[in-house]
Amino acid sequence: MFKTTNRHHLALTAAAILLCPAVSLGQTAPTSDAAASHTGPLSGYMDFHFNKDEAQDGVVDFHRFVLLFNHSFSSRIRFVGELEIEHAFVEGLEESGEVELEQAYIDFLITRGFNLRAGMVLVPLGIINERHEPPVYNGVERPFVDTVIIPTTWFDAGAGLHGELRHGFRYRAYVMAPLNSLEFTAAEGIRHGPQKGSRANVRNVAFTGRLEYLGVRGLVLGAGGWRGKSTFALPRLDTTVSVGEVDARYRRKRLELRGQFARVGISDAANLNDAVGRLTGVSPNVAEGLQGFYGEAAYRIRDQGSPRDLVGFVRYENFDTQHRMPAGFLPLKEFDRDAWVFGVTYYPDPDVAVKVDYVRQRNQSPILKAPNSFNIGLGWWF
Repeated sequence: MFKTTNRHHLALTAAAILLCPAVSLGQTAPTSDAAASHTGPLSGYMDFHFNKDEAQDGVVDFHRFVLLFNHSFSSRIRFVGELEIEHAFVEGLEESGEVELEQAYIDFLITRGFNLRAGMVLVPLGIINERHEPPVYNGVERPFVDTVIIPTTWFDAGAGLHGELRHGFRYRAYVMAPLNSLEFTAAEGIRHGPQKGSRANVRNVAFTGRLEYLGVRGLVLGAGGWRGKSTFALPRLDTTVSVGEVDARYRRKRLELRGQFARVGISDAANLNDAVGRLTGVSPNVAEGLQGFYGEAAYRIRDQGSPRDLVGFVRYENFDTQHRMPAGFLPLKEFDRDAWVFGVTYYPDPDVAVKVDYVRQRNQSPILKAPNSFNIGLGWWF
């Protein structure tokens, strides 16, 4: 997306470790492992928002402060970590801020096509979950589909394989801790289900993977999946979660297109709702099927290098966390939503993005309306 200059090599080196799972670090070995051992560079990303929902007061929020760090033990073994603070401070509840260890894994680099990874890893689903730094996507907030259908940022403890294959293919495949279905909700689906590597129950593990094709210049095609039993607190339930998604990105000169489709299936949802209702007194009305998709077109209005780069974009999203209900349960129409997002992104530097957008959101409820919003954001990475 950005033109590279010497002064951006530091940020791009750190980004490459996260964004290219099969990057060939150490494929040409130095004279000794000791000579290859080093820490850094330190990098990170941050974003700062002003959000004004219709008929509400505006809110200013330092949404994320994230530090990325890495260490190469040798030409074949490396560590990558990512530590995030959300909403500026922590008071014990997510609404008041949280600290998360989003990545902390060891890579064992064997060949270009076969490498091992273990630790805290990102689930390889969708466009945004593995690559969510503010300058690489349009809009002040992440897409709705990548928030309530695929719960970005989705991470957990796991281990698996990654590599680059011939003819432009690359892959990731992990065994991971499962979701906790007792945390599912009608509004946000499986978003609160990840155990986040905190004493995660792994009586039944989950499996996830992604395959990408990059064999055509400017084009990235991807498909990913997740499947795992997600009930361990209530053993009589048999809740299995299946997630599937396909996505595409294409860039030619000043034009960039991207789109994504995702579906979530939750088996035994009726019994899950009944069980949670008995425990809490309120049924969560979790659906057995969730679905969302979006398409986005962006055009680089000015493309002469910073500080003159200006991108205009429009994105349509449709997302429904009550898409298909279990027998005996009615969908809540306020969670069948769509949105048009219009905005511009200005780059005073390739690694700094100033964003302005307007979100026109609608739902199918005749009573509870989804609010439109005006948003301003400042995001950067280094």
